[in-house]
Amino acid sequence: MAPDDGLIVIFASLHLAALILGGVLFALFLRSDAKTSHDPDDEEEGGGGGNDRLGGSPKTSPSGGIPLPDAEPADIRLRGPGRLSDLRPKRTRREPVHPAPSRPRVPVR
Repeated sequence: MAPDDGLIVIFASLHLAALILGGVLFALFLRSDAKTSHDPDDEEEGGGGGNDRLGGSPKTSPSGGIPLPDAEPADIRLRGPGRLSDLRPKRTRREPVHPAPSRPRVPVR
């Protein structure tokens, strides 16, 4: 069997398997029990949607997790052309710490 014939057999078998699985899913869909009858006795008068909320009082605590801190705006905003680093104050440099002068070495005899 040539390599091209092998590819054709592989792709044909994949398509056949997909068609069989699609047919099985379609048959399951047709056999599923769906509620097709509409019984007007199930509904209350008015016909509108209902309210699924419980209780009338508001909650006093958040419903999960730790509370987040209040949002605070940024100290500096960039509203025009320029760099953000130009708007920030320059950092002050510390004076370098020089080591204490050591005693001069005296050779021992």
